[in-house]
Amino acid sequence: MIGLLLLFVINAERKSVEVRYTEIAPQIDGVIEDVWQAADSAYDFVQFMPYEKTAPTEKTAVYVLQDKENLYIAFRCYADSIKPVSCLTADEDDIRIGIDTFGSKNTAYYFLVFASGIRNDGWVLDDGRTFDDSWEGVWYRAVRLYDDRWEVEIKIPFKSIRYKKGLDEWGIAFGRYMAQNRETSLWNEYLQKEDVLVSKYGSLTRMNPQTTGYYFEFYPEAYLRVDRHYYTEDTVRTDSTKRKPGLGLNFKWDITPQTTLNATILPDFAQIESDPFSLNLSQYPTYLDERRPFFLEGAEIFRMADFGDMGFFDPLEIFYSRRIGKSVDDDAVPILGGIKLTSKTKDWDFGILGSYTDEYEYPYYDWVEPHRWFGVARARRAVLENSNIGLLFSGMMVERDDYNYAFGLDGAYRKGANQFVVQGALSTRKDSIRDKFGWAFDAGYFGFIKNFITFASARVIQDSFDVTHVGFVPWTGEKRLLLMTGPYREYRTGAIRNFFVAPGIIATQEPSDSNWSIVGLAEFNTQFRNNWGLDFSVGAGPYYEADTNYTHRSLDLSVWGNLWGNHINFGCNYSYEYNYMRGFPAYQGTNRFTYTYSIIPELSLGLSFFYWIEWNPDNEIIYTWPMFRPRVDIRFNADMSLSIFDEIVTQTPGTDFGELDLQWNRIGVLYAWNFMPKSWLYLALNDHRVQDAAGTLQPLYQGGAIKAKYLIYF
Repeated sequence: MIGLLLLFVINAERKSVEVRYTEIAPQIDGVIEDVWQAADSAYDFVQFMPYEKTAPTEKTAVYVLQDKENLYIAFRCYADSIKPVSCLTADEDDIRIGIDTFGSKNTAYYFLVFASGIRNDGWVLDDGRTFDDSWEGVWYRAVRLYDDRWEVEIKIPFKSIRYKKGLDEWGIAFGRYMAQNRETSLWNEYLQKEDVLVSKYGSLTRMNPQTTGYYFEFYPEAYLRVDRHYYTEDTVRTDSTKRKPGLGLNFKWDITPQTTLNATILPDFAQIESDPFSLNLSQYPTYLDERRPFFLEGAEIFRMADFGDMGFFDPLEIFYSRRIGKSVDDDAVPILGGIKLTSKTKDWDFGILGSYTDEYEYPYYDWVEPHRWFGVARARRAVLENSNIGLLFSGMMVERDDYNYAFGLDGAYRKGANQFVVQGALSTRKDSIRDKFGWAFDAGYFGFIKNFITFASARVIQDSFDVTHVGFVPWTGEKRLLLMTGPYREYRTGAIRNFFVAPGIIATQEPSDSNWSIVGLAEFNTQFRNNWGLDFSVGAGPYYEADTNYTHRSLDLSVWGNLWGNHINFGCNYSYEYNYMRGFPAYQGTNRFTYTYSIIPELSLGLSFFYWIEWNPDNEIIYTWPMFRPRVDIRFNADMSLSIFDEIVTQTPGTDFGELDLQWNRIGVLYAWNFMPKSWLYLALNDHRVQDAAGTLQPLYQGGAIKAKYLIYF
């Protein structure tokens, strides 16, 4: 009897909306016409931010219909007292949709439409803790603003999304954001400390997609590139210019609503927008985000479990797609072709990826990159509702005696705000220099024990573990333990939404050192009601690395919020640690500031500023590195934009700004027009200059590209 009562209470909290069939398709024009009168509606939204579980300032109603081929969703957002904000280059009103098409309670599509008509889409992963914008779908939207409301109509073709065939109940989440008072209201109730969990979505009932046949995408790419590289050979400065017209082809076939085959032939993956400069004084390389469409689509399958953007845990990335066709300064190793098969069901995710790269002759060194084969395979099974376990294999081979393979096992247990992740991996690498085998282990926990927040992680990377050609696990030979826990408080009213104080300890054993470094630390974090936030942490303790022992000290401050309708982020980090660029322990500091200001709705000016400082062991400042990245963004409309940036990196000996040297200057121009779903026209110009040995700023790379991608689908 008690069990039946609990089941009733759980189901009562899960709202549902019925999808009704229509013979007459709504016109997607932003006008909610009479055909929508037959639809069931979702209403009674609940405020999520800034005041949890309270009535929203304005009412919202959502209507849902379907025909044989499409799902239709319409939002009517009332605006009696809070007028909607529509601005192409600043914070503005939006509506959000999450759809769990497999009943997975862990993964969902998201769709986002702003009041200006700008749209976005992607994946919600890890039960709502991670957002991934790698998926780009074919769907349609229209927005119209009135004096007392604004309305949105959306059409999502069933053939453009994956879903479990025969499943008549999908998970659904509806949300609305009002920029003027920074209020988020949602159809279902969620806890702020848990965030919007996929496992607590409402229900979209009586789903019945009737699309027949198969869905094909042919995605030809035509481009013209002119690249001019400069280099010095035997003290003589030379340059080479290449004009490269080309045609690439991408192909996608949805074999079933759950299984998709992707292929690419002779793609041009030259960076449209270059990776930003970062001064790296550590012993580890800088992680670079993936931007290439072929590797982005389906990337959610080929990833190890993670906690989202929390910062205390680094997963074992035994597959890092940027190793395939890797970047070389302002160029890249050519990819001749790639193929990928992915499949998703309610309980299983499968993926297989293969790629082949061409030879590449380095312009600065006497070295030719050989042809390489790459392969990845992934299987993951859902367990205990929204938890999962999985296997991942990645490999690279040049020939029979030159290869790099890795095999990983991972699992994630999730219940509410609590998460536990465990990972293990084996690697083997062989070439003319080395032949080695190694293993790695990684685990982490985040959650709440009564009113205490807890972060914990443990990592062991064997010295011989090596995934250089397939993954990103640079901490070979390291052992690391972290534990932080402290009181967490939430407030229903007042200026502060929540805060926590978490003292803790980090124990690290660096490669080739038998001593353990023990650092005590404490973190203070507070979230304000107006969406501003502050995070402050300090740490100190004995440290051993690079045959040196010293007392590590660190201070980190981050502040973020919304100023005049745009996001602002600034902070600093100061620490006493080993400077691998100079070869000694000393103080070093990073100061950062990022802000964009919308002058008019179509035009914004932005600035990213970094100021790095290096000291020597005598506590004297030896170098400062000011870096400026001014940016101009022009949005002609929701689908067309022009961006211009200039990345300026300077160096000053000590604090003598009269001796400031310009070390690096990179100017970029990018015009982008999304003229049809998944169809783009790009125009890019780049000029990259660096200081030579004589102290003169010399061009390193100059280039331009025109690129068109056109989607043909049926």
